[in-house]
Amino acid sequence: MKQFKSQFTHFILLLLSCFVLSCKKSPADKPDVIIPSIKVTNASQARSTSESVMHLQFTLDKTTTVPASVDYTLKDGTAVAVKDFVAASGTVTIPPNKTMADLTITIKGDPSNTRQPNLTFNIVLSNPKNCTIAAGTAQAVIITEDGTNLTTDSTGYRTPLSYPGYKLLWNDEFSGDQIDPNNWNFEIGNGDNGWGNHELEYYTNSPKNVFVSNGNLIIEARKESISGFNYSSARMTTQNKKAFTFGRIDIRAKLPVAKGMWPALWMLGSNISTVPWPACGEIDIMELIGTDPKTTHSTLHWGASTQSHASKGAAYTLPSGDFSQQFHVFSAVWVKDSINFLVDDQLYLTVSKTDLGTANYPFNDPQFFIFNVAVGGDWPGPPDNSTSFPQRMFVDYVRVFQ
Repeated sequence: MKQFKSQFTHFILLLLSCFVLSCKKSPADKPDVIIPSIKVTNASQARSTSESVMHLQFTLDKTTTVPASVDYTLKDGTAVAVKDFVAASGTVTIPPNKTMADLTITIKGDPSNTRQPNLTFNIVLSNPKNCTIAAGTAQAVIITEDGTNLTTDSTGYRTPLSYPGYKLLWNDEFSGDQIDPNNWNFEIGNGDNGWGNHELEYYTNSPKNVFVSNGNLIIEARKESISGFNYSSARMTTQNKKAFTFGRIDIRAKLPVAKGMWPALWMLGSNISTVPWPACGEIDIMELIGTDPKTTHSTLHWGASTQSHASKGAAYTLPSGDFSQQFHVFSAVWVKDSINFLVDDQLYLTVSKTDLGTANYPFNDPQFFIFNVAVGGDWPGPPDNSTSFPQRMFVDYVRVFQ
């Protein structure tokens, strides 16, 4: 009996020992310490004429009960310290139980508000404490592509402000800092079926796409996502504001030349709202297809309906260079029953009423101006990898003499 009690007592002690051991936690049984990771997000700030601040956001992927910190340094890119931003380095600390901290960087102003490609610099992270670095570098962008000041070489052909036997009836020299709303309208969108040509751009009235600077009207085509389209540009008209019948028209312009670009300076019959195209008549003073950068086209379009549409035109090819390198003057000398087309005062096309045969001749009635830069379309085809953006058309002046 004593032996049985001794064995029973030993058994109970063994069970208690196992229970105590099972309650003890070995190092291997301890839960892992989870260390948060830190990153700084990419940031951007539009440059203004005076100093401004850019906010950099540092974030942890989870909270921690101790402060987490990381060192940062700003590194030059196309943006350069002192000139474009104030150099800075230091430490950013995120307090316990928080996941975010904000740092402000000073961006230098540009009093001239120059339009140029956006500028970039980098934020480089190092020396994390109580955290790890999720990504060692982020990019900061100073947005300068929307500046209102843009210069271009003004060399090229010019025409006079007066001609014998003519009087200057109307002109726009684009010499102010705003587009004159008494002269110009803006058409918005992509029109019907890409303005009838399967064009790829979305037209806006934004100063990103159309503005005046240093005596030039500038229409800028951009590669950007907008209202379901991949390109933006501008199309402006004088419809219901300025219309003309006969006279000499001079337009001095420098053109974009790249695959998929289609700049145009042209006119439509003022009665288009009641007499649809092509019966209203269309006068294409200048069109250029980017794959042929040294050639422009002038064309008249007419016809009782789209089914009977007819046209007559010709091409002018520069003896050297292309139409993006200098300004050229595109002219129409328009009289009753006839129109002559010229480039730099060189006559290369005449269309007269007799060329239309029995068709109605719509070109003795008023027409209004249209200036635009199309992207893509049936004639030029789409841009490709060789096409850089932005692409710009500069117009120095438009003048009408009678």
